[in-house]
Amino acid sequence: MPKIYLSPSVQEFNHYVDGGNEEYYMYLIADAMEPYLRANGIAFDRNQPQMTLSQVISDANAQPYDLHLAIHSNASPDASAGQNTGVEIYYYPTSVNGKRFAETLANNYKSIYREPGDVRTIPTRSLAEVRRTKAPAVLIEVGYHDNRGEAQWIRDNIDNIARTLAKSVTEYFHQEFIDP
Repeated sequence: MPKIYLSPSVQEFNHYVDGGNEEYYMYLIADAMEPYLRANGIAFDRNQPQMTLSQVISDANAQPYDLHLAIHSNASPDASAGQNTGVEIYYYPTSVNGKRFAETLANNYKSIYREPGDVRTIPTRSLAEVRRTKAPAVLIEVGYHDNRGEAQWIRDNIDNIARTLAKSVTEYFHQEFIDP
């Protein structure tokens, strides 16, 4: 049975433009993923909101996982706050499986995102969650929470995002996706 580590953002200080915060909405997405993962026989563990990023990484490295999925939403620099849109999916450049999962996520996410051409995969050495975890890791920024339209799209699509992420996990493990 495949086993993954779900890591919704622990950044409660990243506020959404119309209320709420990144941690709150990313935990809703992770919560909504659970029935899909269970229905598909994928075991999982999760971080906890009180953890720091270092604690999350230590927890994820404490057991052997087949995959690490960090779930975040993005924010623009102050000079362009509220102006950006898009989905960024990060993976470590030398991780063949991380790249494969990132590409699977991108392909599936394009089917639900408002601007499919704005979904992209990005290799990175700077994000600790893709650099320091033992399992192949991907960090997805599901949209921009400082953009009113994107923030509302995230809120309106919690289950759709969760289903798409879970479907991508099953495809990564070469399983047929089963709706609960």
